[in-house]
Amino acid sequence: MNYYIGIDSGGTFMKAALFNAKGEQQGLARVSASVINEKQGWVERDLNALWGNAVDVIKQLLETTKVEPTSIKGLSISAQGKGVYLLDKEGQNLGHGIMSSDSRSLPIVKEWLEEGKAQEIYPTTLQTLWTGHPVSIIRWIKENDAERYNNIGAVMMSHDYLRYRLTGEVAAELTNISESNFFNSITGEYDKALLETFGIEEIWDALPPVVKPQQQAGKITAAVANETGLAIGTPVFGGLFDVVSTAICSGINSSEDTLNYVMGTWAVTSGISKQVTQESHNFVYGHYAVDNEYIIHEASPTSAGNYEWFADYLGENGQINHQQNQALVEALDPASSSIYFVPFLYGSNQGLGLKSGFYGLQSHHTKGHLIQAIWEGILFCHNIHLERMRQRFPKANILKVTGGPASSPVWMQMLADLTGMTVEISDVDETGSLGAAMMAMVGAGEFASLEECTQAITNSTSRIEPNPEHYDIYQKKYKHYQRLVQLFKQFEDEMHA
Repeated sequence: MNYYIGIDSGGTFMKAALFNAKGEQQGLARVSASVINEKQGWVERDLNALWGNAVDVIKQLLETTKVEPTSIKGLSISAQGKGVYLLDKEGQNLGHGIMSSDSRSLPIVKEWLEEGKAQEIYPTTLQTLWTGHPVSIIRWIKENDAERYNNIGAVMMSHDYLRYRLTGEVAAELTNISESNFFNSITGEYDKALLETFGIEEIWDALPPVVKPQQQAGKITAAVANETGLAIGTPVFGGLFDVVSTAICSGINSSEDTLNYVMGTWAVTSGISKQVTQESHNFVYGHYAVDNEYIIHEASPTSAGNYEWFADYLGENGQINHQQNQALVEALDPASSSIYFVPFLYGSNQGLGLKSGFYGLQSHHTKGHLIQAIWEGILFCHNIHLERMRQRFPKANILKVTGGPASSPVWMQMLADLTGMTVEISDVDETGSLGAAMMAMVGAGEFASLEECTQAITNSTSRIEPNPEHYDIYQKKYKHYQRLVQLFKQFEDEMHA
């Protein structure tokens, strides 16, 4: 039988999973991926350590599964979007990789917003302006590290860098680079005028050729084969932005009646469409893994990562007892406490610089009330994105949910009750790895198209219907939450006046 490897390069872990041609997982290896925070707002990765993580998970996977390397017909990578991973003009690492959660470019982005650049570029890029975009980070490098800027030989994102180390070939993958603000999403090409707009036109020649997700982008080199145990010449395919990977594994398509909810560190709501439409809100469009289709998404780092952070402290001996926490919340009436939690530990979706916090705590409140408030706050943040997405996808009545909270029936019932939508839970745990492996399957000819591959592999295992009696209760608390966040914003503005 043929086998495929999908690598998932995430914010906290590097994973590699082996799948057979039916999409059945045969093995999984993972290691922690360290982050460097040398200064406030800086979030970086040591590139050699990142490569070492990839080598480790591949070796572990081959050792534990005992698979014959020559039966592996393809490998691909799903990874975090945006950020910047640079090579110098000699093809060597140029400093640390800068992750998308890095915020050092905030003053630059604020200045661009004041100058009206967001509206200027949107018709071309179909993107907003953000500190994690490559253009923002590279402009910061130009202003603060001229020597590094002048030595840029290739601009990549994390999966592009890993693919380069596997194959020796420099390339940028479409679903990720199309959301970089280098890229004209209408013409499907880089646009030099954009670089001039951002004052970084000198890097034009450092933008790599673009490859599609299922396109072969190189082969495993002899040196990498020796280091990892993979067979020389194993095909390596373009790969995916992780948001695209989860959308594929959820089974959504361009019918526009279903949206994908990703609940991880990031709150992501995605839909697929064949059309770019003009709306009052500037939706983010990226090129999808299917030709002539777009993934449209709203996102912010306001999801389950907030719960995990608190659960580490609320747990016993640093251990999270999810079943116990679920029972504590289930015993409470829906949205019944006076506690509000604003889940902005890693960033905000309602203004730059807003912080996290609780409001409404009193002496009678319990651990269960705190957890309930955290779950509510996370869902409220998701709902802000969902409300906008439903303007673009008015037919949507189903949410397909992926991520850790999907394993909690109580939390998912809260989601259904708040939104009034049917919630479907995917049976795929490793969406990053499976989505990447599916690209390799299509690229290697195992399936004729992504649609055929998706129909053969993905499905949902459970369905949760909303309780209409709880809808108004959650909506009332949601409106109060929105008002509280506006007061937080007012306070923050006054503090920095």
